[in-house]
Amino acid sequence: MSRIHCCAGMFLFLFSLPALAGEPLMLGPIPLDFVLFGLTLLGVALFHQHTLYVGLGGMVSITLYKLLFSGFKSGEGLAGLGGHFAHEWSILANLFCLLMGFALLSRHFEKSHVPVILPKYLPDDWKGGFVMLVMVFVLSSFLDNIAAALIGGAMAHQLFRGKVHVGYLAAIVAAANAGGAGSVVGDTTTTMMWIDGVSPLIVFDAYVAAVVALCITAYFGAKQQHAYSPIIKNAHQHTKVDKARIGIVALILVFAIVTNVVVNIEFNALADVFPFTGMAVWVAILISIPLRRPDWEVLPETFKGSIFLLSLVVCASMMPVETLPPASALTALGMGFVSAVFDNIPLTALALKQGGYDWGVLAYAVGFGGSMVWFGSSAGVALSNMYPEARSVKNWLRHGWHVAVAYVVGFSVLFFTLGWHPDTAHKSAAAETMKATSQSHE
Repeated sequence: MSRIHCCAGMFLFLFSLPALAGEPLMLGPIPLDFVLFGLTLLGVALFHQHTLYVGLGGMVSITLYKLLFSGFKSGEGLAGLGGHFAHEWSILANLFCLLMGFALLSRHFEKSHVPVILPKYLPDDWKGGFVMLVMVFVLSSFLDNIAAALIGGAMAHQLFRGKVHVGYLAAIVAAANAGGAGSVVGDTTTTMMWIDGVSPLIVFDAYVAAVVALCITAYFGAKQQHAYSPIIKNAHQHTKVDKARIGIVALILVFAIVTNVVVNIEFNALADVFPFTGMAVWVAILISIPLRRPDWEVLPETFKGSIFLLSLVVCASMMPVETLPPASALTALGMGFVSAVFDNIPLTALALKQGGYDWGVLAYAVGFGGSMVWFGSSAGVALSNMYPEARSVKNWLRHGWHVAVAYVVGFSVLFFTLGWHPDTAHKSAAAETMKATSQSHE
């Protein structure tokens, strides 16, 4: 009975929280929400062997603080918490399904033996690693950058005998994020811009910076990798490709891409209420089981990494980021650095709501900027599931220094060649297009 009384007391206490919640606490000019989130990220950086517990601890701490003091955007107390997760659950479920599903996809690709025979077609010095990163870049331009990073990680594992340098891992993530930066189907943030009415041709401008950044990170990353563990050459000359596994990889990707495009274009209102893309990936996986058994054994470790990522995404979603500085090239540059430690999806949503950005510049900034820290992008977190040694912020910054340099250089090239062209009319243009389409059907 004592346990029942305790539970009942806690239940009543939680329902009394709306009366307790009020003005948010401040630490000087900084809301306590940001302080708690900053401490969580600091804990991830210092205790990279225990990132799951740090992430969950940060999420619980921020949730309790919001319950007790500041409340949520959707209200106070348990009602506010429920409203918050009612809005966020589809995004979280989609991300979880994609992370778990693409882990199986990457194993199918690895077991197809395509990564094993690649050395026959790649240069046998540092340029082999460079070409592989270019391949990741191209893949990410029409695939999800998570899938491109995982495929790159699977190829690297075979090409370099499982010994992959942290600097090269950073370069893989950078290549995946760079490839998606200029494509409206290559990254969630660019897809958001497309849905909001931004022309794909405007987003395409990001490739001016992305290609420059790729060349820098690919050169230094490939050099680091070649010195650490050179590419395998003249091995597995008679290995045959498992065409069935290649077909499974293609099936999963087609299901993901087609579902994402159809839902976002034809049924955009439903995208916020159900994780269609993530579920489509799992439908493809289940359909393919009779052809080849998936490596279910990878899921427990992938599950831990996925829960860690989701804990950070939840923390970021609860931050009181209601306004941004006035739209400018300098603001866009700064948003790239913020994206290294903060979820770029809410940042992009705020920028679209505010308007006045050059969307090609912003797409590059929030897309490539997350590569500077391993947990700054979904691609980085997904790859860290495959290579746990990447979860050291110190080593990532130390060996992946070229990513930050590439970001600044790429941004500068884009700004000084194409300039800054703020687009303030994309919403009205999209509205006119929808109006004209509606009238043509009447």
